[in-house]
Amino acid sequence: MIKEKSKEALITMRQKVYNVLVNRHLGISFRYHKIHDGAGTLVKYVSWIYLLWLNFAYYFLFCHFLGDRPDVAAYEEKMLPVKRSESQENIEITSALREDNFQRKIYQYDIISFDIFDTLIFRPVSDPTDLFFFLGSELGILDFKHIRTEQERKARKEQYKKNGSYEVTLSDIWKQIEQEIGLDAVSGMKLEQDLEMQLCYANPYMKEKFENVLRSGKKIIVTSDMYLSKEFLEKMLVKNGYCGISEIFISCEYGCNKGSGALFDLIKEKYHSSSILHIGDNEQSDIRMADKRGIASFYYPNINRMALSYRAYDLSPIIGGAYRGIVDNHIYCGIYRDSMEYEYGFIYGGLFVTGYCQFINQYCREHQIDKILFLSRDGDILKQAYDWMYPGENTEYVYWSRAAAVKLMAGHNKYDYFLRYIYHKTNKGFTIREVITSMELKPMLPKVIKEGFDPDNLLTDKNADKLKKFLLGNFKEIISLYQIQMKGAVSYFKEKLADCKKAAAIDIGWAGSGAVSLSYLTEKVWKFPCTVTGIIAGTNTVYNAEPDASESFLQNGKLVAYLYSQSHNRDLLKRHDLNKNYNVFWELLLSSPTPQFRGFYKGDVFPEDKSSRYVKAIDVTLKFGKYDENQEGIMEIQRGIMEFVREYYGHFKDLPYMLRISGRDAYAPMLVASGHKEKYLREIEKRFSLEIHI
Repeated sequence: MIKEKSKEALITMRQKVYNVLVNRHLGISFRYHKIHDGAGTLVKYVSWIYLLWLNFAYYFLFCHFLGDRPDVAAYEEKMLPVKRSESQENIEITSALREDNFQRKIYQYDIISFDIFDTLIFRPVSDPTDLFFFLGSELGILDFKHIRTEQERKARKEQYKKNGSYEVTLSDIWKQIEQEIGLDAVSGMKLEQDLEMQLCYANPYMKEKFENVLRSGKKIIVTSDMYLSKEFLEKMLVKNGYCGISEIFISCEYGCNKGSGALFDLIKEKYHSSSILHIGDNEQSDIRMADKRGIASFYYPNINRMALSYRAYDLSPIIGGAYRGIVDNHIYCGIYRDSMEYEYGFIYGGLFVTGYCQFINQYCREHQIDKILFLSRDGDILKQAYDWMYPGENTEYVYWSRAAAVKLMAGHNKYDYFLRYIYHKTNKGFTIREVITSMELKPMLPKVIKEGFDPDNLLTDKNADKLKKFLLGNFKEIISLYQIQMKGAVSYFKEKLADCKKAAAIDIGWAGSGAVSLSYLTEKVWKFPCTVTGIIAGTNTVYNAEPDASESFLQNGKLVAYLYSQSHNRDLLKRHDLNKNYNVFWELLLSSPTPQFRGFYKGDVFPEDKSSRYVKAIDVTLKFGKYDENQEGIMEIQRGIMEFVREYYGHFKDLPYMLRISGRDAYAPMLVASGHKEKYLREIEKRFSLEIHI
């Protein structure tokens, strides 16, 4: 009895000590478990020493940062390259990727050996074990990624006890899973192989090199440390275009691996009279061990290691792994050398556009929307991506802008009219003449002068109220001048919304004025038998003078936001700072190589304006302003976005849940881009000049 009480007291004491040393601070617990869990006996002893050191450093050296988990910082900080694109930097600093180095090297040898994964073959994820997330989803087993990796570790341990080798087959792993979990080994193994076959694809850079070697007539072999069978890997290689391989050496089938050098010994013994070059991405097993065994080596830099310091990790695990896999494989494989503008679209806009299009599609299906209107110009690339992802749906690119909407809504919302045309331009360097001209009230300019205004004076806080008062006194004339635009808009949208009962208007945001004004005019003024719901990327934030401007519309469902709003992803609401031009950076992602839209006019009746151009559409004349600067750069951004959409959708089209990209995940790459005082974004901004005001 006394012994049992002593034993219980000892257990209680151990638990208290454990809680104090391990569980009191999240960061210490995380760092300790990362080393301790699943480790062998020797490493476990090391982990206990490490635990004591962590506590000493925290309490006595005041290293309080150790109390925080390194992977849960509020926002990631990455030192992104700002003088050249990542792909340019990669090729310029990595001599292995230079064409002359590669070609010169391979022609010196009789036999060329290739590693498989991360060399010949890519997975569309940043960590190979991410595949087990998909496997767990298919099997209906919680935490299967952890289970699968843990059972593989146990299977290797058992194999070592029996045969002195850690090399296991996929069958060995699944027998262990069947024994521990109860899942059928045969069906589970088949499912894992099917997923590998479905998701894996050829590295475009190495595919080109492989074909060059094949054409040269040299013998090609494949050498890999892997649990997948030779037969299966041969099928995977052929499926991805790697034909003409003489022999495949797989560690699990020979009971030895590259890591120990023994697999290279077997190859050297078989081809003892030939010179051999091995190409792979692991510096230890592919390079050092090959060199030690007398086989020449060529290092192909590991994709994910190269991108580690630049890529976003603050995403949900599955989408984050897929995002990084797609981006890293594309940018760092070595075949592409793209511009910064292209990478701005591919790396920082692609995931957002893919997720936003899925969000739009899901909303429109659930709410039985008849037609999707992509508002110019933000809707340009969105419509391209949406139509590619969901072909055959009823979509249309329509001309609409704040400039057009504010004039058409002037009779309904004078407050917003004066806010945008006068108060948003006060003390911003605009003359009264420029303001009146931008409002398209040039016929009223003589009255303005007669009232005592000097049209060449700047609009300031000293004369803004006076100008507003004058315009209010002549508001009927203003509405009359806008009637020709109202008639043009009615004709234009009557044709666009014919036979529609429900439509969605797609825009970037931010207050949602474009969608809300179109909805009001359609339903209340023009009396069309069609309701319009606005779908926007993001809303006004705490940095806006009017942070709650659209709240009533978001609450009643007339507006729907993807990235964030007052009711979800509030950390983004507090991070998205328009004073740092965050709105502009997002609008740049959705920029279009089309001119600014200024307004509608009925027939051939429109005010003469040499700075604008006019295009006839049915019985309506459309007015356009200038093009944004750097048209080539804008098209590069769009090209980058579309290539990401095609790659991501192409790899995961058979796993539709992978298209459900949350707004928080979609924003994460831009959080990385905005780190370090927006240095990267400022460099991008230098390449463009965006019109911020109406």
